[in-house]
Amino acid sequence: MNRVLVRVACAAFLMAGLAPILAGCDDPSLAMSTTKSEPEVGIVTVRPQSRAVMRELPGRIAPTRVADVRPRVSGIVVERMFDQGSEVKAGDPLYRIDPRPFEVELQASEAALAKAMAAFDLAAQHAHRVATLTSQKAMPEAENEKAIGAMRQAEAEIGSRKADVARARLNLDYATIRAPIGGIVGAALVSEGALVVQNETTNLATIQQLDPIYADFTQSVTEMNKLRRDFDNGELDRIAPDAAKVRLLLDDGTTYQLPGKLLFSEAKVDAQTGQVTLRGQFPNPKRELLPGMYVRVLIEQGIDTDAIAVPQQAIQRDAGGGSAVFVVKDDGRIAAQPVRIGAAQDGIWLVSDGLKEGDRVVVDGFQKFVPGDKVKPQAWADANASVAGALPDDPQPIQPVR
Repeated sequence: MNRVLVRVACAAFLMAGLAPILAGCDDPSLAMSTTKSEPEVGIVTVRPQSRAVMRELPGRIAPTRVADVRPRVSGIVVERMFDQGSEVKAGDPLYRIDPRPFEVELQASEAALAKAMAAFDLAAQHAHRVATLTSQKAMPEAENEKAIGAMRQAEAEIGSRKADVARARLNLDYATIRAPIGGIVGAALVSEGALVVQNETTNLATIQQLDPIYADFTQSVTEMNKLRRDFDNGELDRIAPDAAKVRLLLDDGTTYQLPGKLLFSEAKVDAQTGQVTLRGQFPNPKRELLPGMYVRVLIEQGIDTDAIAVPQQAIQRDAGGGSAVFVVKDDGRIAAQPVRIGAAQDGIWLVSDGLKEGDRVVVDGFQKFVPGDKVKPQAWADANASVAGALPDDPQPIQPVR
């Protein structure tokens, strides 16, 4: 008979109150153990520390500048001078309108200017002769005044003709349509041979400046008012303008590598949504961010100097929707502790009420116990423990401003 059967038989005799008939029942190694071992659970020890208050807000990417390319003179397009979707610089030629009508207009204006200058020379000489004769009392003063007036008219005519020449040269220059800003030029909306009309509403192409680029996002006015109250009552510290960071989460969940800066918050609330629009600016050297993209914006809005945080898996939900954690008491037993949680960020929950410094919070091994059990706490060895608001030793690199 093997040892297991011997143990079962001995136990049966003892429960029946009969003397053991097997000598092996006296073997201590066969006695049934009734001692329950204490399960090991992973814990983190709570310690308040300075943490940035983050908000995750929805937003859209917008170009820094947008310019529609339109003709400033009328004519026939004879050449397109750019590649669609390429990058252009301010002043680069995009289209060329047939320049010959403008060249003829310039020649006519220059000829009219030359004629006006010749008329001025003649009027000036006549005015000089009349002035000489008038000084010798050979001609009446009225003739002198007429000569001076004719000379001044000829001089004004020169100025008018110079303006005509400048206008003709300007129109000739406008025959080459240039990029008003630098950026990425889109599709060509007209082709060679098309007639374009001066100042028409239909544009020839669109240029968008994408580096740097904007992210426009919204926040409810309720959250902004709460944030303002927290600043006023001292629960949060303000972040220095040069230290505040804005980051992007792309639609696939990845974090955009380059941080941005907060530019402004609108001074009005949308009456339909109760939201306030904010704008961040981000470098975009590789053109990874394109106008219209949906993003989530992570913005630092304040500093909680004594924040308490625990890993997300430590938070338990009850049937009523409340939050609680399991803590290990001084006697080694488990107790449920109700808590009030705030925002979640970087794999942790910020706890606003219910925990204090030194509390040992269970984050692993929940299946091994029920409240009241005695356990053997072990330091949580998860690879991501550094983000669990329990125990990072280095404070957040943020400069508070009172």
